[in-house]
Amino acid sequence: MLDTAALAGLILVVGLVVLLLAGAPISVAVGLSSALAMVSALGFENGMLTSAQQMFRGINNFSLLAIPFFVLAGVIMNNGGIALKLINAAKVLVGRMPGSLAQTNVAANALFGAVSGSAVAAVAAVGSTMSPLQAKEGYDRNFAAATNIASAPSGMLIPPSNLMIVYSLVSSTSIAAMFVAGYVPGLMWAAACMIIVYLYARKRPELKITEKIAFSVRAKIVLDAIPSLLLIVVVIGGILGGFFTPTEASCIAVVYALVLSFIYRSIKVRDLYRIFLESTRTTAIVMFLIGVSSIMGWVMSFAKIPQMVAEAMFSISENPIVLVLLILLMLLVIGCFMDPTPAVLIFVPIFLPIVAAFDMDPVHFGLMMCFALSIGTITPPVGPVLFVGAKVANLRIEDVIKQLMPFFLALLVVLLLVAFIPQLSLWLPTAIGLL
Repeated sequence: MLDTAALAGLILVVGLVVLLLAGAPISVAVGLSSALAMVSALGFENGMLTSAQQMFRGINNFSLLAIPFFVLAGVIMNNGGIALKLINAAKVLVGRMPGSLAQTNVAANALFGAVSGSAVAAVAAVGSTMSPLQAKEGYDRNFAAATNIASAPSGMLIPPSNLMIVYSLVSSTSIAAMFVAGYVPGLMWAAACMIIVYLYARKRPELKITEKIAFSVRAKIVLDAIPSLLLIVVVIGGILGGFFTPTEASCIAVVYALVLSFIYRSIKVRDLYRIFLESTRTTAIVMFLIGVSSIMGWVMSFAKIPQMVAEAMFSISENPIVLVLLILLMLLVIGCFMDPTPAVLIFVPIFLPIVAAFDMDPVHFGLMMCFALSIGTITPPVGPVLFVGAKVANLRIEDVIKQLMPFFLALLVVLLLVAFIPQLSLWLPTAIGLL
């Protein structure tokens, strides 16, 4: 006979799996299965009341205000004519390298993803411009799409990043430390993609290198892009300088992006309703996920699921290297079927106590987790970046996957480096004094 805690845990797990297999949205599956488990543990009236209290408690956090404002800033910049300026700046930076157009695609995705905070926005905005140009210059269309898709998630690691804000909330770590720690892994992601492009271009000497641009033209292009790139400097510099909190920085980002877009005359007042509506929809999804995940967190704690998972993993091995490899494998599989945000909300409470047992820094673990889950955004069957990138290029996913394989291998190597060399994530926040 199952006790109350075991029954609640069983209802949670079985309900979640059944609802996900039935095609229910992740937020609905998490919320409904968690509420049913809560009712089984506390009775209907107390269960519903406690569920509501946990939802409110989960979103009643000042730091979470940063998410809607960063989302709004990203949507404004996506609609504000920023992509082309960043593409031109990327061309100046890497345009003389072998495979110059593909290298420009990688650099532009890193810049645009960092500014907008969205890999999906980056793969759509940059890909719609770069893919036709690469096809015209003789690049294989599937390889061009694969380059665009593989490099887009680098912006999820280069701050500001909503995924890192969510992780910071769940793990009680510093948002500023997470932001600064993301620079090196994010740049390593982009560098890995550039290496694959370089190897591809070396075998195809017929691919043209971007014509040399006069210094005056290069200077003008860079100057045009500086106001857009300054958003990152203002946000991160203001946080590190103690001028404002991450939440206040998100508000400043909105004002900055809005003023810049009006200066560029790429947004009109009548566009604001559509922009606000789009950002509200995205924010509502994220906040609802956070709310229902708080119910799940209560149930998992009540049913002692994290302790059971930890005991099971330690029964396999107590070697930290083996345990980290097991967690990485699980995260990569999870990322294939689940978006990064709900995955962070669900699995951080399970995995963080395990890595804490062998003294892994939570910031280091956070970067490792975000990196692994970001790989999931470009893998089937769910990968949103993969699907959007293939659609933008007007190609079938199965044709793009073959060209993505070298990128996958390179990113897995970088993931192992991030996982087993802590200083790649920690040296910068440590040097600044955040750790």
